[in-house]
Amino acid sequence: MSARNPDPDSLEILATPEQAGGRLDRLLATASGSLSRSRVKALIEAGQLRRDGQPVTEPAEAVRAGSRYVLTIPPPEPATPQAQDIPLTILFEDADLIVLDKPAGLVVHPAPGNLDGTLVNALLAHAGDDLPGIGGEKRPGIVHRLDKDTSGVMVVAKSQVAHQALSEAFATRDLDREYLALAWGLPSPAKGEVEAAIGRHALDRKRMAVVGRQGARAGKAALTRYATERAWGTACSLLRCRLATGRTHQIRVHLSHIGHPLVGDPVYLRRTPAAARLLPAEARDTLLAFPRQALHAATLGFRHPVTGAPMAFSSPLPEDMAKLLMLLDTTVM
Repeated sequence: MSARNPDPDSLEILATPEQAGGRLDRLLATASGSLSRSRVKALIEAGQLRRDGQPVTEPAEAVRAGSRYVLTIPPPEPATPQAQDIPLTILFEDADLIVLDKPAGLVVHPAPGNLDGTLVNALLAHAGDDLPGIGGEKRPGIVHRLDKDTSGVMVVAKSQVAHQALSEAFATRDLDREYLALAWGLPSPAKGEVEAAIGRHALDRKRMAVVGRQGARAGKAALTRYATERAWGTACSLLRCRLATGRTHQIRVHLSHIGHPLVGDPVYLRRTPAAARLLPAEARDTLLAFPRQALHAATLGFRHPVTGAPMAFSSPLPEDMAKLLMLLDTTVM
């Protein structure tokens, strides 16, 4: 095996015929002498590996003899997130939990590409000494998450008892969550459900997809129930969605799967939808230029993890989504 470090932050390997056919992550972990296989796998999935100058994102890909692999190794992340003074909209708070209205654009917890400026950094500043260590140092207090560009209601634990109870409630779906989604087209039937397993996309590790339940790329069972709240002809519709399961990007993947991707979705809206041609030019251009997925966590209901009292919270549509609906109301006959 030919391996060298052209600089302290990368590992370069020229694969030999003897190594051909083995897993990439195993080869790179062995060659590094210091990186674990799980660390190498995460780096590959994050887009840090190139084969002969081309990106590779599949850790299990077979090694190719004669190919040159270069793995970029980012500098280590801080051991624990740091407190940052970031404004939060708090809906409720007591000794055990915080319920907040997360704005679009706010990442929930630090990760490669977003090491600070996250909800966790804001919570550490807000809760002071109450939060560190609750549920782990990397994601203190976090029991569920919303995508960066999804807005709406979230709950965060402030005690270990609350963290355990809320985590169990989310795992068993013993709570009530409803999302509002602005989608292209009008689903038929107007009220129904989408049941389709979800797993990693075969070619793009940053995307999820509807996949089969069998084989090496088997997905996890996923069920989304939806009801049409409002519609503007057959051009677009506002849907109320409830999750019977909680898979990554579930609503976005399921609605795209049935031909009704979310307005503004940067990942699952791959081309201009045919329904856009049904809108007047002003509305069409505005919706096509919307910079995020039009998805909002509108309600969250659960039992208090300590007292058992029923609790319910709601969040109005954020201004950017509300403006889209107003535009549709005034331009679509």
